[in-house]
Amino acid sequence: MEHWSHPLPDAEATVALGRTLGALLRPPFSLHLLGDLGAGKTTFTRGLVQARGHAGPVKSPTYTLVEPYELPAGPVYHFDLYRLADAEELEFMGLRDYFAADALCIVEWPEKGAGVLPEADLVLELLYQGSGRLAQFQAKSQAAQELLAKISSIV
Repeated sequence: MEHWSHPLPDAEATVALGRTLGALLRPPFSLHLLGDLGAGKTTFTRGLVQARGHAGPVKSPTYTLVEPYELPAGPVYHFDLYRLADAEELEFMGLRDYFAADALCIVEWPEKGAGVLPEADLVLELLYQGSGRLAQFQAKSQAAQELLAKISSIV
């Protein structure tokens, strides 16, 4: 399965989908999140990070570029590249070190890191749909295709 879509009527459904995905993911894995401001990228990430064992708040790392979570299930790195001026800045911050064999990397605004950012396993685009959202997934790796097959049978 290379593509899968799922309606998200509210923020709770967005968090729940993130939790479901987070429980199924196995590192190394890279997830790129697309969507307009306010589309629910960080809300989705909250559910995903909580499913991996994080109990505290999950905020968008807009000013720090990356928020690390050292969790029992392995490290999760949440990137927000919205304010990135030049993709080359990612090289200076040691971007490649984050994409380790035991890590899960979630990247908001990945287009800002084009040419430097590693390829995603899975791309999730959150689109406005009435008062809710539509989650559109696109698998870019074999692991992501298997993940979409699992999640589509659960949700």
